[in-house]
Amino acid sequence: MLSFLKKVKERRRPRCAALVAAAGSSSRMGGVNKLLEPLDGVPVLVRTLTALQNAGMVDEIVVATREEDLVEISQLCRTYGIKKCTKVVRGGETRAHSVLLAALEASPDTELLAVQDGARPLVTPELIDNVITAAVRCGAAAPAVPVKDTVKVVRDGGAVEETLDRSSLRAVQTPQVFEASILKAALQDALEKNIPVTDDCSAVEQLGKVVFLVEGDEENLKITTPTDLILAEAILQNREERV
Repeated sequence: MLSFLKKVKERRRPRCAALVAAAGSSSRMGGVNKLLEPLDGVPVLVRTLTALQNAGMVDEIVVATREEDLVEISQLCRTYGIKKCTKVVRGGETRAHSVLLAALEASPDTELLAVQDGARPLVTPELIDNVITAAVRCGAAAPAVPVKDTVKVVRDGGAVEETLDRSSLRAVQTPQVFEASILKAALQDALEKNIPVTDDCSAVEQLGKVVFLVEGDEENLKITTPTDLILAEAILQNREERV
């Protein structure tokens, strides 16, 4: 009986596809592809994909990557048992274009799209599921953490123009989750109008859609520089000690 009720509940849950942005140039990593760099013996991208694989609310994974990495990433998915990964596709010229190309490859019955940075290997299945659950309720959700540093707006030449009130500022992370039709329309609109967007929330906000933020995770850092890899290694070691 419990098994039957579980199946009924799962059928009612909106189908969610995770779109992994993995087509960046890794320009600040000294010429190496950060996504394929080992993090405690496992490639950065694989750790990201494993978290999505283990998230109960994710039904499918589509990875958008550079053309020269298509074969290697496909092989990594097979090697590490990322069974939810249905497609590895060529990314576009920009992040927004890459995400849109991945979105168009998701299953037609997909209702929610969760956009995840390939370079956030410390994201947890619990955080992923929490953000997707929030998006089920409100249509657009993302994790965020309070900004710790004082943030200043500067003019050309470095002169301070304004100091922002950090109590109202948040640093947004991924996954960022949206109703599928809204995200695809937002990305298409941004590309057609050549609107520079720094993340998928920005694109959706351009259409007038309200994005709701949920509590993020300080450990959900993005690997951008070699120093970030060192920090990520330390976080992983700390996690292992806490288990």
